[in-house]
Amino acid sequence: MASKSIADPSHPRALEAILWGGLACGVLDITAAFIVYGFFGVKPIPLLQGIASGLLGPRAYDGGLATAFLGLLCHFFIAFSAAIVYFAASRRLAFLMDHAVVSGFLYGPGVYFFMNQIILPLSAIGRRPFSVKFMVIGVVIHMFCVGLPIALAVRRYSQ
Repeated sequence: MASKSIADPSHPRALEAILWGGLACGVLDITAAFIVYGFFGVKPIPLLQGIASGLLGPRAYDGGLATAFLGLLCHFFIAFSAAIVYFAASRRLAFLMDHAVVSGFLYGPGVYFFMNQIILPLSAIGRRPFSVKFMVIGVVIHMFCVGLPIALAVRRYSQ
């Protein structure tokens, strides 16, 4: 029996789906973060260092561009991880492919709450004070900039 190649139209193009979904998610999400947090006075370098502080703790803010770059790498690692999880789930749950827009709008907040309730408390950042305003902003950003682009990329490259 011959194995399916990536060129075979019936073979889900997993790598393409994950790469495009993760890239779109990463770019859109960090752009939204720069815009929204910039509105509140946070500059891009400290914002990226804040992401790196999940690994390094407060000393991330002393690392200059190196820790900002680490924060950007961490951000894209998370974006690609979210795309991998969605792609894997879409192999078992047809709803994720059949209703990609609805699924994406639901997946984004799921990623948001997973990050804020599980990952961040376990990181070097720890628990942060709760803000309804920032939660609403975060959920909306994750709907449009995380869940939706991942779901649409997975649907596009998996059919």
